[in-house]
Amino acid sequence: MFKEISNEMIKGMKYLEKLDAQDRLDGTERLKRLRQIPPETGKLITLLAANAPDGEMIEVGTSAGYSTMWLSLAAKEKQTKIHTFELLPEKIKLAKETFYQAQIEQWVHLIEGDALQNLDLINTISFCFLDCEKELYLPCWSIISSKMITGGVLIADNVISHQAALQPFINKVLNDSLFDSVIVPIGKGELICRKK
Repeated sequence: MFKEISNEMIKGMKYLEKLDAQDRLDGTERLKRLRQIPPETGKLITLLAANAPDGEMIEVGTSAGYSTMWLSLAAKEKQTKIHTFELLPEKIKLAKETFYQAQIEQWVHLIEGDALQNLDLINTISFCFLDCEKELYLPCWSIISSKMITGGVLIADNVISHQAALQPFINKVLNDSLFDSVIVPIGKGELICRKK
């Protein structure tokens, strides 16, 4: 799967990695920064998505499409699409450019608008990567967890780097008897859970 990364995708990843590094140095305001995952997290979510049961794959928080590029590898392997949600118009524009340049449009369905208002478009979920504004994790969990199929996997980003802000969400997930969960210290900390 990783050996199938195209030159177009590699160029796209390197370009977004450069933009992200620049955003972190030049004082770009928080909402406009890309705030993307590191490559090792990309590999982890791709492996888990590729091994999730058949069903709908979603991502909440597209940003410029960096993590979506990784997830498109799993979508391609499973011959499905990754449905990804983004609210901010400037990031939607950049994500569309990313998907076009990386030549992954056939594996991606970009849903523009508030995920909380659009998650009803998806009936059942087999995989979810949650990487949006931290105050939205709990409301997203409430909707997504009820739509997860048996064996479905949810990965939430930033649970170590933003532990204080995410502690109510972390507690809710770790204490949910319908899910097996673990925190993995890769990247900024990934909470991985699987529906029983």
